[in-house]
Amino acid sequence: MLIGVFLLLTWLILLIRYPSKALPISMAALLGLGLVASWVIWQESREAYRLDNLQLRLSYAPERCPGNRPLALELTNGSDAALQALRWQIAAYRPGESVNLARQLYESPRYSGPGDLLPGATWQDCLPLPTLRSGYRASTLEFRAERLEGSFAH
Repeated sequence: MLIGVFLLLTWLILLIRYPSKALPISMAALLGLGLVASWVIWQESREAYRLDNLQLRLSYAPERCPGNRPLALELTNGSDAALQALRWQIAAYRPGESVNLARQLYESPRYSGPGDLLPGATWQDCLPLPTLRSGYRASTLEFRAERLEGSFAH
């Protein structure tokens, strides 16, 4: 922090004292910083667009899945790139309501998806239930994946 303040002060003094030499260098550095920032923003928006094109469906299906993993998951990669990694958390809602009934504790599990999922491919699995607030049955709730984080092949 102190070094950053020192560098900023030094730059300001040089800019005021020697504007003809410091201004072109400052403009070049500002242009370079702007290019890097633009590239980072573009990459993040591209990742967000690809995450929006994933179709992740969760349903309570104890008849299809083992007893300790009753949530059926179907993930379809609708993006234009191979999905390399995906992580998410599961939320539980009563139909028509917006209060998350899954308890989000520090030790709450973060679920992760398949290794590589090609564009247009589908992956199915069974997952354990998140910890629910007391008094609610999983069979009466809707489950959704939230806080998706992923990476795609470039």
